[in-house]
Amino acid sequence: MHVPGGSGVLPPAYPDRAAWGTASKLRAWQAEALTQYMETNPRDFLAVATPGAGKTTFALTVAAELLHRRLIDRITVVTPTEHLKVQWADAADRAGIAIDPAFAGRRGKTNQDFTGVAVTYAGVAVNPLAFRVRTERFKTLVILDEVHHGGDALSWGEGVREAFEPAARRLCLTGTPFRSDDNPIPFVTYEHGPDGHARSKADYTYGYGHALRDHVVRPVIFMSYSGEMRWRTKAGDEVAARLGEPLTKDLTAQALRTALDPTGEWMGAVLGAADKRLTEVRRHMPDAGGLVISGDQNSARAYAKTLREITGQAPTVVLSDEKAASKKIQKFSEDESRWMVAVRMVSEGVDVPRLAVGVYATPTSTPLFFAQAVGRFVRARKRGETASVFVPSVTRLLSFAAEMEVERDHVLGRKNNNEDGDIFALEDDLLKKANEAEGASDELDAKFEALGSDASFDRVVFDGGDYGTGGDQASDEELDFLGLPGLLEPDQVRDLLRKRQAKSIAAQKRSQRGSDEREDPTPTELATHEQIALLRRDLNGLVAAWHHRTGQPHGVIHNDLRRKLGGPAAAQASSEQLKERIELIRHWASQRRA
Repeated sequence: MHVPGGSGVLPPAYPDRAAWGTASKLRAWQAEALTQYMETNPRDFLAVATPGAGKTTFALTVAAELLHRRLIDRITVVTPTEHLKVQWADAADRAGIAIDPAFAGRRGKTNQDFTGVAVTYAGVAVNPLAFRVRTERFKTLVILDEVHHGGDALSWGEGVREAFEPAARRLCLTGTPFRSDDNPIPFVTYEHGPDGHARSKADYTYGYGHALRDHVVRPVIFMSYSGEMRWRTKAGDEVAARLGEPLTKDLTAQALRTALDPTGEWMGAVLGAADKRLTEVRRHMPDAGGLVISGDQNSARAYAKTLREITGQAPTVVLSDEKAASKKIQKFSEDESRWMVAVRMVSEGVDVPRLAVGVYATPTSTPLFFAQAVGRFVRARKRGETASVFVPSVTRLLSFAAEMEVERDHVLGRKNNNEDGDIFALEDDLLKKANEAEGASDELDAKFEALGSDASFDRVVFDGGDYGTGGDQASDEELDFLGLPGLLEPDQVRDLLRKRQAKSIAAQKRSQRGSDEREDPTPTELATHEQIALLRRDLNGLVAAWHHRTGQPHGVIHNDLRRKLGGPAAAQASSEQLKERIELIRHWASQRRA
């Protein structure tokens, strides 16, 4: 078997889907991380790189070097899903390393043609002793892909530790080194900070911000949609609310569930808008594809039916780890069809570089899952490609969207506190839903009934800033943003969004003057309690986003705004004062003030 040597150059055909300009050589971060690895010669190494940056290429280059130097004899790759085993085996084959994706611990042996095996975390947990025996027999490199999954369950973490404790080398990879719980991630080093909490420590980090500046990943434009929701609770009460308004946690979840109901108008309108966006993107990226991330199998099938009615084409439907999942994903990756619909767990690790438009249609709202889902759309193939992700107007999701460039670690011992707007507050129930296998709508309460919904364009979120004035669905403003070119550099995206927003504001002002000329133009000192509540919500959401970008406490940010603009605390501020503070913090974000 031929194994690439120590030149730092992979065979020209690998990776055959690398970003522009990198098909025959390592990217700068990969070369730097490889140099660090070979110089330090560690037993354990944690590489944190944003989704789409090329973690697989880096890991296989390390494996090839170690094999070439005879520091290892065998390789074991551990992945979260069955599909990723095949994906790793295909990538390794192009690098000259034969990996068996069909290996099972109970067999104990594999064909002598293979240098390594690929298994899942769940498979290791079932029979860790068998993997330990194999690991002890050979000098083994264990590659733990998306290693944060090693903390998904106590049995998984214990199984991984037992199986791979004797390994000669362990290379841990992740694009999201954080969790919302206190389960330690196996073979990851934790260090105590000034606050007394233990934080995961990466040996090498390559975040989204760095990758964006290096043109390794695409800029992501988030299209947010609101609308009126009506539903009947399990107690029989009928409730109406607007998605995105200040609501309790339970009401927000119920409003979101109503929006995602396949029989409602909201999903149909958003899918239609997303398809319009895909059409625009395909003007510059002819093979661009879209992905709808669904929360359950029944909804996935229903969304697929709606897309077929909209486009006249049957989308590819992938239901988690079904037997044909890998073949379906591979076929979609290679053809030029428009849409794929997948249940939530398929989103992680799926490598389809042509994906450029997404619809986030799942109630799961942990920061870990959101980051992994968005990671499916950021892989760049050439300069200027953009990604567009359609999301419900839920404050939590919009906060995640505004914080794409924030680098996070896994923190142990963090208190569960929702009062200060901490988006890392523990949510065991959501985490459990994010990590468990999907059922056919098994998480929905049978007594809950969605009665109706409609969609309206809310805003665009990009680079921590908000753009748009909240136009109606199918409004000129919405069509303006949906028509953004598909090939733009990040600075061009920002400039064009500002121009589109200025155009929308000017049109809105002209409309107001024409329809209400005799109304006193002097703004009222205090708005209604609903308007005040909405302004406070927007301000608090922006303050939370600024907190996670700069590390400043929420109170310090609020005080900074008051020092700059004057006025009382937010609870007593007038609508005009709140608007001024919102504009100022948006200005900070647009200027990237730290």
